[in-house]
Amino acid sequence: MDSTKKKKALIVISSAKILPLSKPVGHGGISTGFFLIELAKVLHAFEDTHDFIFATPDGKVPQLDINGLALSMHAADKTGSITMGTIIDQMFKFNADSFRKKYSELASRRESELNTAFKHLGKIHISKLLPNTDKEVRSIIPDIESRMSTLTEKYFFSLEELLEKDVRSTDVFKLKDLDFVHLPGGHAPMVDFYDNPHLGELMNRLREENILISMICHGPVALTSAKYRILTNGKPVLTDNKNFKGANITVSSKLAEMIAVKMAYPKIPGKKTRLEYIVEDVLKQDGYHIVNSYNPVAIQVVYDQKFKLLTGNGPQAMDALTQKLQEIVGVINKKSHID
Repeated sequence: MDSTKKKKALIVISSAKILPLSKPVGHGGISTGFFLIELAKVLHAFEDTHDFIFATPDGKVPQLDINGLALSMHAADKTGSITMGTIIDQMFKFNADSFRKKYSELASRRESELNTAFKHLGKIHISKLLPNTDKEVRSIIPDIESRMSTLTEKYFFSLEELLEKDVRSTDVFKLKDLDFVHLPGGHAPMVDFYDNPHLGELMNRLREENILISMICHGPVALTSAKYRILTNGKPVLTDNKNFKGANITVSSKLAEMIAVKMAYPKIPGKKTRLEYIVEDVLKQDGYHIVNSYNPVAIQVVYDQKFKLLTGNGPQAMDALTQKLQEIVGVINKKSHID
């Protein structure tokens, strides 16, 4: 498709690199970032029809969380069974090449998604190894770092910059021209999507322009920022959040989070590990209706048409969320064409 005829989509990625912990007390936090699958799937699905505008809250280059590269994270509806299988396969004598051969379809998918990320994001940061980082992931980090070093660093808008461009009469960028916005997860959004006034102003303007917003995993924590607006003098103010309060959404569940800090990659060996807050809890406190399953690997995708909010609960839901996003965008574009 001719680039001049493509529609536009905004991708907002967390640029946080360290996730603070409340326990162990005094811990400096763990290396974090965004999850590849929760971004690359959307980029691949829409790259032929849309031009992407990339932004981070502060305009800094985002960081890829290597823990999201575990092959089980790319298993979609088979996440539960694959996760158990990969854990067992790595418990005893382990050979990375044999492991990848056994899960060759997942390895191929990850490679394709890495190439998509390299193509669109350019040179970005890579998170550091953690004590509980997947063994197979450890084996591919040198190759990813080598490939990343050959890329050129691309420009990421800050949210403040985008908001200024939107109101500047001489600027061609306007939020109303966006087809949709996507915010991927990983733990990083817990840092700079949470209670962020500029993100709140962006979310509210998108709502007022009736723009579709897609979020997954920890990405929906951005809705805690919707209670903020930015005045013309640049000062943030709290509001009663009429634009989003009461929306039906899903998010990485409290149960999934507790399992992660007790036995998965965020766990500090030998120490009780806790995050500073639970995303599901703070969203409930802000008046959102959370739709989650008791099964932490079950697929949940929720579209609240009233608020134009599409949410998924984790990497296992990424395929389903992308399919739903394509359906909604297709309906919206068809309707606009008819109108």
